[in-house]
Amino acid sequence: MDLIIETLTKNAFVTALAITGLVMLFSQLLSKYLTNNKLQASAIAITLGLVAAYFAGLYTGGEKGISDIAIFSGFALLGGSMLRDLAISSTAFEVDVKEIKNAGKIGIVALILGCVIPFVVGAGVAWSLGYKDAVSMTTIGAGAMTYIVGPITGTAIGASSDVIALSIAIGLIKAVFFMIATPLLARFMYLKSPRSAMIFGGLVGTTSGVAAGLAGTDVRLVPYGALVATFYTGLGALLGPSIFFLTLNAFF
Repeated sequence: MDLIIETLTKNAFVTALAITGLVMLFSQLLSKYLTNNKLQASAIAITLGLVAAYFAGLYTGGEKGISDIAIFSGFALLGGSMLRDLAISSTAFEVDVKEIKNAGKIGIVALILGCVIPFVVGAGVAWSLGYKDAVSMTTIGAGAMTYIVGPITGTAIGASSDVIALSIAIGLIKAVFFMIATPLLARFMYLKSPRSAMIFGGLVGTTSGVAAGLAGTDVRLVPYGALVATFYTGLGALLGPSIFFLTLNAFF
């Protein structure tokens, strides 16, 4: 047993990949047999990961969740920004340029509304909960856009670690919600074409939520929704620490 643990610890990244695969397999089985595929496996996997990170943090008293445990240290790289950004950008590889042109101006409008509305709602919630300074309101509002934009914005404008953690949490809640709700509401939202998927991606923004939700609806729509959602992330990272922050700073 000591030899196995030592081998897994020395090959921590491979171990992290193997564990992730097993978690995804377990999540798919739960999704299929317990929810009849109504609850997406990705949402289950993210929830299991958050629970594991929480208890690992309590156990180690560390700051990086499960990667604070030596045998699971490979998750620090697997869950890092490099592979995250690679995964996000790779979703655009199957996109047909002709379909992108069909989105036209409405796609741009969807992107703008998708950035502004969640930010305003998130900043408003932050204010109602007592975070009435511009830095905290901007960071939490950016987190309501996506859990990636939140920490990027918070780091840029000097937010505290607690506020940045809140921005990540609200972004994760949003992502999991759309993973679960999209297949259930797809008919109501008329998610039937690449154009509708791109508009949906612009309005929702969170790439993981859009990709998983569309995968449960129609896997052919995933690249289109994820492509616009990727643009959303970049746009949000630009607007958060600049226009959004300066606007709130002028009032608060």
